[in-house]
Amino acid sequence: MTVTPTSQTNPAAAFPAIAGDHWIETLNDGSHVLIRPIRTEDREREADFIERLSPRSRHFRFLGEVRGASPQMLDQLMQVDYHNSTAFVALAHDNGELREVGVSRYAASGDDRHCECAVTVADDWQHRGLGVVLMRHLIDMARRNGFRQMFSLDAAANEPMQELAHYLGFERKNDPQDATQVIHTLDL
Repeated sequence: MTVTPTSQTNPAAAFPAIAGDHWIETLNDGSHVLIRPIRTEDREREADFIERLSPRSRHFRFLGEVRGASPQMLDQLMQVDYHNSTAFVALAHDNGELREVGVSRYAASGDDRHCECAVTVADDWQHRGLGVVLMRHLIDMARRNGFRQMFSLDAAANEPMQELAHYLGFERKNDPQDATQVIHTLDL
């Protein structure tokens, strides 16, 4: 009798084979996600992901009122070279399709030593440890690419980001140019 692995016994079996770096991660609640570098074919997934975010989550991510992703915004978000700019997506099965449930990204900030980062997790996937998983992959990639410091501009009211940044060892200070924002920094 041949036993075929299922997603119940082998989480990797639930995801199609993907060339290149990818990871199957188990979250705090036992659910599994596929983490991999973002690809050009993820453009529509990225748009759907942003559209599904609550207004509060979109505000925290983009530090302003954003209703959805414009073509120009998507062009910018999808433009990665995996050195000066990198993005990782978290994908999970949802009714037979892979759905983007989180994304982390960094971009060089004018020199080859500092990069700005961001992480966003779908509202229904928050509080499972996905933000930590995405950021750890991002931090590791920034280190491998020679960056010395990572920073993030965040809304001062974004308590989940403050908790995540503290957990990952980021230092926090008030933004001297905007009292509604804080700056989180991590020496790599």
